[in-house]
Amino acid sequence: MRFIILIFFSVLVFSESQAQNIMVNKDPEVARVMDQYGATNRMTGFTSGWRVQLLATTDRMKMEKAKEDFLLKYPQISVDFVHSSPYYKLLAGAFRSKLEASRIVHQVKRDYPSAFPTKSKNIRPGELVGIRYNY
Repeated sequence: MRFIILIFFSVLVFSESQAQNIMVNKDPEVARVMDQYGATNRMTGFTSGWRVQLLATTDRMKMEKAKEDFLLKYPQISVDFVHSSPYYKLLAGAFRSKLEASRIVHQVKRDYPSAFPTKSKNIRPGELVGIRYNY
């Protein structure tokens, strides 16, 4: 029995020492394609994701007032508007998934009862990691 345990222990130690010397050879063509993919992504200024629509109105003054109020109540969440004639839509946050956006909807629903998650194709990648842009 001791002999079997000794052999098992020897194999285990040998396997661990061999695992530390793994070499990965990158195919130059794969590296080139990945570099090209990264460069293309850096040139693309926007990505798809989710935002929370707080308000849609034809009155720009009402939208601007709602934006100011939102920033006072929720300074940690970015907010901006889009003009899709004739409406001004007030949009908050930038999220990768609908689930993340839904959490914010739940948080702001008391102040903005008509809030709902909406798909957006105009999200800067930096917004997804919490960097605020000043427009």
